[in-house]
Amino acid sequence: MTSIYVGNLSFDATEEDIRAAFAQFGAVASVNVIMDRETGKSRGFAFVEMPDSGQAKEAIEKVNLSEIAGRRVTVNEARPKTDRPRRGGGGGGGGGGRRGRW
Repeated sequence: MTSIYVGNLSFDATEEDIRAAFAQFGAVASVNVIMDRETGKSRGFAFVEMPDSGQAKEAIEKVNLSEIAGRRVTVNEARPKTDRPRRGGGGGGGGGGRRGRW
């Protein structure tokens, strides 16, 4: 299974738009449009999985810099997900120091 990164997507691009662009080159196992947790809107990128690596390679070459939903996309093989440290919560702001005239 080859995982493909699709970037610079139009926020209006649907899973069907993306699937159609890649299906021209072979079977598409899945399309995952990444959505913002807070707003529920697209974050402008997606991942496509294709079972045949030869078809995936051709799709990457042909779909890269083509238009999907009116916007030119960037396509390449997805890098393996790495374990990233979780972002800690916040440490508050400074404070301290005296203000005003004494």
